[in-house]
Amino acid sequence: MSKQEKQYIEKIASDYQESKPSKLDQLKALDRKAKKGAQIFAYIFGSIGALVLGIGMCFAMKVIPNLSLPMPLGIIIGLLGIAMVSINYFIYKKILNKDKAKYKDQIIKLSDELLND
Repeated sequence: MSKQEKQYIEKIASDYQESKPSKLDQLKALDRKAKKGAQIFAYIFGSIGALVLGIGMCFAMKVIPNLSLPMPLGIIIGLLGIAMVSINYFIYKKILNKDKAKYKDQIIKLSDELLND
């Protein structure tokens, strides 16, 4: 049996063996978990804000001809979209800090264990 064949067999065998996640893997997972909620919120809220801004621009420029909405209403809707997009970052930071505080003790404990090993 050649060296390449042995390596291939070992690779396949390692894919099927149960392995306990290392402390570094646990630390990475906790870090992702702490940031995930804030990121999901920011993407969704930012996308909705951008859509509201776009709809307001369409109304203000009368791109949609079948609707007889006044231009000032389109401007107000656009400003609402601008406000949503503008505050998105600050809400994201607040959620992120809250979630980081929730996982802080576990992350610091695992980090200390890894650094002291």
